[in-house]
Amino acid sequence: MDKKKLVLLVVALLVAAGTAFAARSLFTGASAPQAEAVPVQPKGPKVLVAQRALPVGTIITADAVSFQDWPQELVKDAYFIDGEADMTKLLGTVVRYPITAGQPLTQGGLVSPGDRGFLAAALGPGMRAVTIPVSAKTGVGGFVFPGDHVDLVLTQSISGDGEPLRTAETVLRNLRVLATDHTTDNDVVDGKTVVRAFSTVTLEVTPRIAEKVAVSQDIGTISLSLRSIADNQADFERALASGDIKVPEGATKEQEEQLMRQAMTKPIEGNTTYVTGGDVSRFQRSSRPALSGRQSGMGAGSGGVTAAGLPVRTGPVVRVTRGKNTTEEVVGSK
Repeated sequence: MDKKKLVLLVVALLVAAGTAFAARSLFTGASAPQAEAVPVQPKGPKVLVAQRALPVGTIITADAVSFQDWPQELVKDAYFIDGEADMTKLLGTVVRYPITAGQPLTQGGLVSPGDRGFLAAALGPGMRAVTIPVSAKTGVGGFVFPGDHVDLVLTQSISGDGEPLRTAETVLRNLRVLATDHTTDNDVVDGKTVVRAFSTVTLEVTPRIAEKVAVSQDIGTISLSLRSIADNQADFERALASGDIKVPEGATKEQEEQLMRQAMTKPIEGNTTYVTGGDVSRFQRSSRPALSGRQSGMGAGSGGVTAAGLPVRTGPVVRVTRGKNTTEEVVGSK
């Protein structure tokens, strides 16, 4: 082997050895340090923000808002600052403008009880406010607070021949409570809501339901039945399954939540349930008592007699005069 070939062989061996050593160092050497992202905490005070979307008319409750860190340069004078704002005065206020989740609340966006236009701001578009008298017996013992939803139960006694028919009927459902007496907020002592007695309840209703409430008070006695929060979710799912509520294709999560909130807060009428005295006791009536002729506005004629022995009309009556005698004949009778 000549000298030139020997030099090339040595150089090749050195290159191979260097490459192998470099590869070994690459795979077995210490790994490069990983860069860790350090979260940047906003330097500024805590401001009051919405925990969820708050549409117009929402009554502020403790679970609807919370204080959150906010950048100093973005803090405005209208914001509620932690340590400066009095939460006891904010609870029970009403949202004047729509507020999205995570958005700070402003002083001009809330209406306080006693302010002019407070109740009108608490009402949704097209809704009305009606007030009904209640007692500890008919008002769930005081365990109804502004923002709750209730059903209205009408109790009445239908008279006629024999024993009267006693009934209880759920005539309206899912009505939002706006106020109890003159109070629109909840009294909180040591973190606990105070239960207190009240004599009137103001409800949010549609114009037609307002008429039904007025008639119900004249018919019998109205009692409140407190609804569970889970019932509103179940009603929404039933309405969605039946096709009463249609979610458009491609709707965002926010749009679906808005449709859900609208359905869950909408008053419900129709498809009422009822019980009679016969459903409670075997000694009570289960059907409407028959009305006598005088009670039903009937006069003399053929087809039976009243309790007073007077004939009961069973159809139109005409007067027939024959000479000096005048009789009443039922049309269609023989």
